[in-house]
Amino acid sequence: MASHEVRFPDNISRGARGGPERRTQIVELASGDEERNASWANSRRRYDVAYGIRRADDLAAVVAFFEARNGQLHGFRFKDWADYKSALPSAAISPTDQEIGTGNGSLTEFALLKRYSSGAQSWTRAIAKPVAGSVRVALGGVEQMSGWTVDTTTGVVTFDTAPAAGVAVTAGFAFDVPVRFDTDALDVTLDLERLGSITSIPLLEIRR
Repeated sequence: MASHEVRFPDNISRGARGGPERRTQIVELASGDEERNASWANSRRRYDVAYGIRRADDLAAVVAFFEARNGQLHGFRFKDWADYKSALPSAAISPTDQEIGTGNGSLTEFALLKRYSSGAQSWTRAIAKPVAGSVRVALGGVEQMSGWTVDTTTGVVTFDTAPAAGVAVTAGFAFDVPVRFDTDALDVTLDLERLGSITSIPLLEIRR
């Protein structure tokens, strides 16, 4: 189903818990050795935003947001405060943060990517929901102030003129995570002072 290009309230998402998960099959052999196989090629993120509700107004905002999305039916944007930009948390976004491709003289479209590296291993994440106005692009290390556009609903950068062969295409950006509610019911509790709480509000990353 369609996703709504609206972001979950930042003041509530700031207190959320969650992060990436993977699915691995582990088989223990009779010898005590084990075999491990990855069921998923890519990770998927889960969050619980109930921890971000601190006031009755926060509760009302979440209920309204949930109703407007028809529960699990429509996706939306979510800011993961632990991982929301191409640069390190302590660094500013730079147009050379992430390499997203190499020119060949004919290709004009490049998808935004973020690479996670540790030692000799790395994993590349597709970025589909860049934040409008945050994307910076460079060719061969030189920032391009014009001559390109970015689709903030898909994360695809399109150049007016194809980058020359062998030229590194890099980008820096802030981004949201496409998610949906992972429940069709909100269990709201009101105490005597009419201060509300919800035990759990699970969100699940949408992968396509």
